[in-house]
Amino acid sequence: MSEEIRDFRIDIPQADLDDLRERLGRARLPVQTPGAGPERGLPVAALAELAEHWATAYDWRLHEKRLNALPQYVTTIDGQVIHFLHVRSPEPDATPLVLTHGWPGSVVEFLDVIGPLTDPRAHGGDPADAFHLVVPSLPGFGFSAPLAGPGWTLERIARAWATLMARLGYDRYGAQGGDWGSGVSRELGRVDAGRVIGVHVNYLMTFPHGDPAEQAELGEEDQARLAGLERFTGELGGYLAIQSTRPQTLAFGLADSPVGQLAWIAEKFAEWTENGVDRDRLLTNVSLYWLTNTADSAAQIYWEFAHAWSMPERSPTPTGVAVFAHDYVKPVRALAERTDTIVHWSEFAHGGHFAALEQPEALTEDVRTFFRALRG
Repeated sequence: MSEEIRDFRIDIPQADLDDLRERLGRARLPVQTPGAGPERGLPVAALAELAEHWATAYDWRLHEKRLNALPQYVTTIDGQVIHFLHVRSPEPDATPLVLTHGWPGSVVEFLDVIGPLTDPRAHGGDPADAFHLVVPSLPGFGFSAPLAGPGWTLERIARAWATLMARLGYDRYGAQGGDWGSGVSRELGRVDAGRVIGVHVNYLMTFPHGDPAEQAELGEEDQARLAGLERFTGELGGYLAIQSTRPQTLAFGLADSPVGQLAWIAEKFAEWTENGVDRDRLLTNVSLYWLTNTADSAAQIYWEFAHAWSMPERSPTPTGVAVFAHDYVKPVRALAERTDTIVHWSEFAHGGHFAALEQPEALTEDVRTFFRALRG
């Protein structure tokens, strides 16, 4: 199999953009049930306004140009085409760092942290904190599509990332991620422990072992965090149940209706953030899913995880955790320390699940602080 790394540039056909606007213009919206609130799902009025903006005011070409201003590449690993950004720092001694997104995100999540992380000198920081960034699209997401086949578990993705970093010539590097990117980063620190100097995550699920005595020892705040986990697996986990069991059936609706795809993703940004995110940045993210027709392939990661899940093995790699107050699940440190080598733990009063979008400055500084002690 070729190890060639090829230049890549986004160039969506105009016919695809015209088709998107035509579909948005004739979308049939559901009838809002009188008195029904957001607890039942995204309100029709909110979605209608967002869809109208997407159809009439949003400019994909502007955001495509911004993405194309960053060096992009594709390569084939384990039979799968992998798309990635590779932004080298002007600082020659910068530390390599792989950033991994999750669902319903994409490489778009990281646009506001790429500059400060690669070139801190130009952003009021210490040049000693610089990183060479590798930002892959998960298999089945964006331009890492179509999927060549099933079986892309978190461990397999992590091994692909290890291959990618080696192919780029990086012998020692760090990993950072949120959502599925957290799981991939953590697995990367386990399967490539000899080369990964540290793993920083802004999302971590921690599970009790079922021992009542264990839970009784936890404080009030930690008990509340476990209750939040129960709420997620119950009330907030409908999308999880569907994508873990029948992602392909769901995808027929999402692949045919941009409004359906928009609602499926926009609901999560509404529920999982403190105050939402920039509207055009959200639409750029949704547009990537629509224009690459990856509703199905991106959801497959849920099916793979559900059918391969087990309690996580302990990771020997130094791990840093950033906890943002409005994330839908927050970890319990006492439980995290059973499965991870925790050396850094930060709590933030603001921000939610999409930290790189919501709190880029806070996330950047926490990543810098964590890796500062591990460089050398």
